[in-house]
Amino acid sequence: MPDSGKPVVSALIVSRNSKDDLLRCLKSFYASADVPVEAIVVDNDSSDGSPAAVTDDFPQATVLVQSKNLGYGRAANAGLERCQGRFVLLVAPNVTLDPQCVGRLADLLLTRPDAGAVGPRLTLPDGKLDPDARRAFPSPGTLFYQTVGLSRLFPKSARFGRYNMGYLPDNEVHEIDAGTAACMMLRRSALDRVGFFDPRYYMFGEDLDLCYRLKQGGWKVFFAPTARATHSVKPVSPDRERQLSYERHRAMWTYHFKHHSEDTSAFGNGLVWAQIWGGYAAGRVGSLLRGRQAT
Repeated sequence: MPDSGKPVVSALIVSRNSKDDLLRCLKSFYASADVPVEAIVVDNDSSDGSPAAVTDDFPQATVLVQSKNLGYGRAANAGLERCQGRFVLLVAPNVTLDPQCVGRLADLLLTRPDAGAVGPRLTLPDGKLDPDARRAFPSPGTLFYQTVGLSRLFPKSARFGRYNMGYLPDNEVHEIDAGTAACMMLRRSALDRVGFFDPRYYMFGEDLDLCYRLKQGGWKVFFAPTARATHSVKPVSPDRERQLSYERHRAMWTYHFKHHSEDTSAFGNGLVWAQIWGGYAAGRVGSLLRGRQAT
């Protein structure tokens, strides 16, 4: 039995102006944990009183207040420095954990010493599986099928639907390439070997990059559907959506350049660059046209 004074699981939550969601998330975390736990909240310069609210409602949690918005990766790295658990649960403020979720994720890591990470069955409020809950690495081919829409047309195809692994049953434990930092448990010893998050990513892509490095280091990543959580994604303003879209596409190029560009010809890299930023431009044009139609 682990030392009762040391947590088995450290929850790491990076938050910015998400007070109500954050409090619900922490409540579900403490309620779902049947092993010794701790919670580390990294606040990215919130203005909604989040740090004080957490301290009032959950005095056992550690709150690290940042003087500016560091983005996800840098903030998470600051939190990882403080995590003492054998396992680290990455969880977003807008995720609510079902009872036994924490224990079931930890159980898989305990019984599979080759597992570096495991993600739950993360669903959206409508009950559908969050597409990011299980992913393949975005190789140039996989990225192409996703960008041109073939993955949406043929989600259960092992070839065209590979990115979100729709060809695999979502009610069985299976190996995946990557989960999502919205809710994923990491083995701390694996994390110490491959390193923390790459700060070149700002708010997307960090989790894919980390899972890629775990795989390169010989670890496996699993999807565990008996562990359940809900991801409440809310609509955002047009300005926020523009920023998110830009960062999402920038992360795609950062990932490709870091992991695949050396094995791809200059012409092929040019095609990938055009595909990524062409997709961003098309999305922006579509958004502008929809905005004009709405007015």
